[in-house]
Amino acid sequence: MSAVHYESYTEARTHLKALLDAAERGRVATVRRESRTTAFVDQERLRHFLAAVTPSRAEIVAEGGGWSVFIPDLPVAADGATVDEALSEMIVALREYAEDWQDRLLDAPNHSANWGLVQLISLSDDNQLREWLVATGR
Repeated sequence: MSAVHYESYTEARTHLKALLDAAERGRVATVRRESRTTAFVDQERLRHFLAAVTPSRAEIVAEGGGWSVFIPDLPVAADGATVDEALSEMIVALREYAEDWQDRLLDAPNHSANWGLVQLISLSDDNQLREWLVATGR
């Protein structure tokens, strides 16, 4: 099976299994709707790719008897008595940011470029986000 492309939503719906099978195998899978083409990608493949190309740049600092976690240029920060607690709070804060982005920030000029980050947050479980936050050398 090579790449699959359907010229209409109706055609894609008729061949939904082939479209999903191609995406799950990592093949190019697209559907045209009016003047736009949408790509279908397996969730885990997309999450893995986004984690690889989107370094967290999270900074963890001791502060006032506890710990703080923040990501420069992102309006998200968290505090905790321990590093683990601060990271757990940061995961909650990232999920809240992703929800706010979906609801109202996606078209805001200072937030629209965070599409990839929001996808990464939304496609990751808490352990994956924790690993991403503490990863170094990416």
